[in-house]
This record gives sequence, structure tokens and C-alpha cells, in this order.
Amino acid sequence: MKKLFLLILFAVSTTVVAQKFKIKSGDAKFLKGTETVNVVFDYTDMKLLKENYTEAEYIPKRIEELNKKTEGSGDIWKKQWERSKEELWNPKFIMLFNKILSKENINTKLKENTQSPYTLIVKVKWIYPGWDAGIMKQPAKVTTQLTFVETDSKKVLCDIESVDAPGDQWGSNFNNETRVGEGFAKTGKTLAQRIERDLK
Repeated sequence: MKKLFLLILFAVSTTVVAQKFKIKSGDAKFLKGTETVNVVFDYTDMKLLKENYTEAEYIPKRIEELNKKTEGSGDIWKKQWERSKEELWNPKFIMLFNKILSKENINTKLKENTQSPYTLIVKVKWIYPGWDAGIMKQPAKVTTQLTFVETDSKKVLCDIESVDAPGDQWGSNFNNETRVGEGFAKTGKTLAQRIERDLK
């Protein structure tokens, strides 16, 4: 009976997050034969949590919250947060995108700060870090606008909206930034799977 109760509790506490992935305009056929695509990540208008905090609002709130629990932990978190974009989130997105296309023998790869006729702009619109309390948890969610443009003219070639890409994984993950990183990985993976149809 106790096991049954725990299973029911686990089922209730883990909400299934459905990613919505919609091509708003264009397609990716122009990428055929292109080996490298420049990628730029834009966090300037990012909102956080259900309250839609700006990053400038969220960071001091989170620092204060953590420091109240354990003195100094908020300041340590701030350093981790500031490194997460360049060291975790962006690389996760790129790695999964490249991995999926490579498996399908498609040579197109994303790379930051590279010369290419095409650029993918990953505009990060909203992040929910989720939480993990052992048996009860909720995955992170990442919402982005994915826009392929001609690098020189900035002409939009393909515009895609990815809403609530889930950041989850097997087992427990008590680190917010790592869970968010899984949301970026899921976004990169889904994008590659979608444009694969246009590149074969």
C-alpha cells in the first residue's frame, strides 16, 4: 500500500511538459551543402519564472533567497549563473544540434563566432528553472525564437518558435542551471530533427 501511494505521489508530482515547436515562416532548404552556420545567442530580453522577471530583477532576488538559507551561497550561485550561458547552455544547444545531424550523415554544423553566409539567432525569451526535491520534481522549461538569416543582409530565411522545451533527465538533478541546460539541449535536438527533413 505504501509503495502504491508513493507511485501515485510521484506521478502527480512529475508534470509532463510538452514542447511546442512551430515554423512561422520559411524552411531550411537553403542550408543544403552548407558546412558551417554561425550561431548567436541573444539573452537581452529574457524573462524568468512565472512572474516574468527580467534578469536584473531575478539575480538579486535569488542571491538574497539563497543567502538567507546559507550565508554566502547566493554569491557563489551568482558566479555559476554568469558562467552558465557560455559554459553550459550555449554548448549544450550546439552539441545536440550537431550530434543529431551528424548521425544522419548531414555535415551542416553550428559554430559560434565563425564566418558563414548564414547565421542562426537563438533569442532566449523565457526560462523556468524547475525544481527537484527528490521524489517530487518539475523540469525546467526554455522558450526560444530560432531565426536563420543571411549573415550580411540580415534577411530572414526561416523563423521558428520553440515553446517550453523541457529540461529533465533520469534521476535527481538539484542544480537549476544544469536543468536549464537540458532544456537548451532539447531545443537544439528538436531543431536538428526538424530541419533534417529539408536537408535530405
